[in-house]
Amino acid sequence: MISVCIITRDESDMLRRCLETLIKYDVEIVVVDTGSKDDSRKTALEYTSKVYDFEWCDDFSAARNYAAGKAENNIILALDTDEIIESLNVQESMVEDGKAVGRIFRINRFERQGEVQKARERISRLYDRRYYKYVGRIHEQIEALENQAEEMVCDVDATVRHYGYDGSPEQIAAKAERNIRLLELDLAENGEKPYTLYQLGKSWYMCNDYEKAVEYFGKALEYDLNPKLEYVQDMVETYGYALINTGRAGEAEEILGSEEVYDAFSGWADYCFMMGLVYMNCEMYERAIDEFMKAATKNARMEGTNSYKAFYNIGVILECLGKTEEALKYYQKCGKYQAALKRINALKK
Repeated sequence: MISVCIITRDESDMLRRCLETLIKYDVEIVVVDTGSKDDSRKTALEYTSKVYDFEWCDDFSAARNYAAGKAENNIILALDTDEIIESLNVQESMVEDGKAVGRIFRINRFERQGEVQKARERISRLYDRRYYKYVGRIHEQIEALENQAEEMVCDVDATVRHYGYDGSPEQIAAKAERNIRLLELDLAENGEKPYTLYQLGKSWYMCNDYEKAVEYFGKALEYDLNPKLEYVQDMVETYGYALINTGRAGEAEEILGSEEVYDAFSGWADYCFMMGLVYMNCEMYERAIDEFMKAATKNARMEGTNSYKAFYNIGVILECLGKTEEALKYYQKCGKYQAALKRINALKK
């Protein structure tokens, strides 16, 4: 059997949604409360007797490892309160007798510039506590215990929907500010690591402080990084968006459009889409269209970057160049995308 371990604080309603999706599966549920003032603890007890208190110490890994220690089983699936199980078909054998970490599929929902967006990713969440533990104050990661296991990963059949980026601008900013404080503590204690720098850049990006985001992404990218890692791919793309938002598209074109970077990342639609926007902002329209066309042929993490959003931007370029008939054809490829429908209506008047 698998033990699902959840840490929570002041998220009673979201916790109920999370637990409701879990009770139909044959799993043990462990909930650790880190100091709720609402009904979170009471809500958890409606679904499991394994509810424990943990004195918060500004360390998510400590809380996760405490929760794992309270489980009856060695195979642990770590969940967040703001994650909803969509499917869960994992067995102990899927993590190769405890020697591998299982990566689940997560769909992130968030709002950017008034538009609801979705992004997909694989994240490490299923592990054997005899061989692995969590490390890091925040944005914690699973790491092998010393002399216990070689670090290996495998994809497992489990999907969650993540709603952690929902909320008012004030709530999102408060969460980002908390994250920055903990990440800076981590930086002071453990020195510079590219992953920590990346997360600081992401947090400042969430606060709309794009200059700070550029600073931390730039530092992280000075390291020799593996372009196959999802966080590295996301960092390169978000670095591009941050540079665009600071009016430095030319710098983005020079750095991120270099032959070395292009060869490493152009296999993914999200990178090609971002480069299309970079070239758009540099008024290099033919190259922008070329990148959007390439994006439409590749796999994407961010919904729409390999379909309707790429076609929409091609339409915008063509319309600006006075090629309205061609623009209309691309807008019509966008399906029910509202921005495209508005342009179609405008052009048909």
